[in-house]
Amino acid sequence: MKKIVFLTGTRADFGKIKPLLQEVEQHADFELYVFVTGMHLQELYGYTLIEIQRCKFTHIHTFENHTHESTMDLTLAKTIEGFSAYCQSLQPDLIVVHGDRVETLAGAIVGSLNNFLVAHIEGGELSGTVDELIRHSVSKLCHLHFVSHAEAAKRLLQMGEANDSIFEIGSPDLDSMFSKHLPSLETVKSYYEIPFDNYAILLFHPVTTEINQMESHAQQLVNALLADSQNYIVVYPNNDMGNQYIFSAYEALRNHPRFKLFPSLRFEYFLQLLQQAEFIIGNSSAGIREAPGYGVSAINIGTRQHNRAAHPCIHNVSYEQEAILSAIKTIPSHTTRQFASQQFGAGRSAQLFMQALTNSAFWQHSAQKQFRDSQ
Repeated sequence: MKKIVFLTGTRADFGKIKPLLQEVEQHADFELYVFVTGMHLQELYGYTLIEIQRCKFTHIHTFENHTHESTMDLTLAKTIEGFSAYCQSLQPDLIVVHGDRVETLAGAIVGSLNNFLVAHIEGGELSGTVDELIRHSVSKLCHLHFVSHAEAAKRLLQMGEANDSIFEIGSPDLDSMFSKHLPSLETVKSYYEIPFDNYAILLFHPVTTEINQMESHAQQLVNALLADSQNYIVVYPNNDMGNQYIFSAYEALRNHPRFKLFPSLRFEYFLQLLQQAEFIIGNSSAGIREAPGYGVSAINIGTRQHNRAAHPCIHNVSYEQEAILSAIKTIPSHTTRQFASQQFGAGRSAQLFMQALTNSAFWQHSAQKQFRDSQ
């Protein structure tokens, strides 16, 4: 049996890769290991290790990578130390990382410098801020690539990656989005004690390259929502540098009758809430990926998702209060639910992922990479 270890550091990346983990766990030829770190182990963000444990995976290993300094470089260093020790003991046949987090970069560094094959999920994407630098760095450190669409594959080829190392499987979260096993809206609202009949969702994260402006950005957003009349389900930001300004601004929403705040939401529960939302607002990838899939309008604020995707559902606005309020007021005039998007796949990512893993040619890839000039 080949040992495959997935690294997860956030509620978001676990929600995306969960269908892949479940397929690997059930396959007789593979042994699944899950390395859990980052936000999953912090009470402030809902201690989402619980959600991973609910899946009853056989091998779950936890590592606390949080530092009091909370800077990305020190978090990276600590994660490398913990994951390296784990991999030296486990000797995996494959490491799988996702996206553009510092934990992702740590996994790629450990694998590439220790001659373990590393696969990257959702490389070749564009985004704003330092996230894009991390994502492309991870791609260059990885040996195998599972991409969401043809444009991402093309960018990897431009970066000198080998064509036979790239597998287009779509975005794995679509497997969950279109699953027949999502909980009902009534179940979700009862579980989280959500009183609203109609609501929007707020998901706003810090932008590390705009740290000096984050306090103003967060305050402008909160002022706009307080001036609005909509009900809002608010999910806490991630643990990137600058999130303290968002938490501080959110104090004005706490105990307000139009706002319900949550450290985290179970991914399948979040999907059901999103599917029925009036719109989603903020700068989360959920507004770029999941919302168009459901035909739900997204108000994308600022630069965090710059160049990520274009779709009739997505309305890009600046950080100013008046621009945000203006966008909110235009949402009812858009009947966008007819524009369900399949630009990131058709919900078959886990199946395509396993097709690659069960092909003997996949395991013939060498840990010795070479730059390939694009034709």
